[in-house]
Amino acid sequence: MSSENHEMVSIYPFSDEKKEELLTKAGECTFNWTTKDGWAVGVIHAFVWAKGSGWITCGVHRHRVAAIRRDPRCSVVVSGAAAPNGPNGAITFKGRAIIHDDDETKEWFYPALAYGPYTRGGNESDMTDEERAAADDFVRRLNSPLRVIIEIVPEKWIMLDSEKMGKDTMGQLTDEERGPMLEADAKRMPDELKRRGLD
Repeated sequence: MSSENHEMVSIYPFSDEKKEELLTKAGECTFNWTTKDGWAVGVIHAFVWAKGSGWITCGVHRHRVAAIRRDPRCSVVVSGAAAPNGPNGAITFKGRAIIHDDDETKEWFYPALAYGPYTRGGNESDMTDEERAAADDFVRRLNSPLRVIIEIVPEKWIMLDSEKMGKDTMGQLTDEERGPMLEADAKRMPDELKRRGLD
């Protein structure tokens, strides 16, 4: 049976397999942090999903580095639009940032970024010699003494599988595919409907 309230979206999470597919295929994300005066700020970043974490890189002198040293709580938003041939929808995860400045991390991360989804959708096997040379040059340019790598370790997930929502609209979503109703839909929405006299 389809959901009767189209404002209810927490019941459409990705399966573990689709979550992993979207994150792995995504070439970029929006990275969000909070400034010392309380403003929420986000920037688009080239992105690698590996080892159960999100990974980005920037110069150590950037404000976001100082911000997460002060408060490592942050979030990452990944859109299906950034994942070629991947699932349709979006994933946000809250987490804590860890700053890496060691050679071991740089050795695997820079090639992963240069050869991954950020360049040509991550199809390394069919890259031309010119494209491989460009990726290798990208690795060299990334390897700067001022650059650090930021790992975001997920703590909470917010997901929307647009395919599930579409199937539910057509009455084709099974109960097994439906996720548990989260607080926003289970409690806060009914309370708001009641407050507005719409229950």
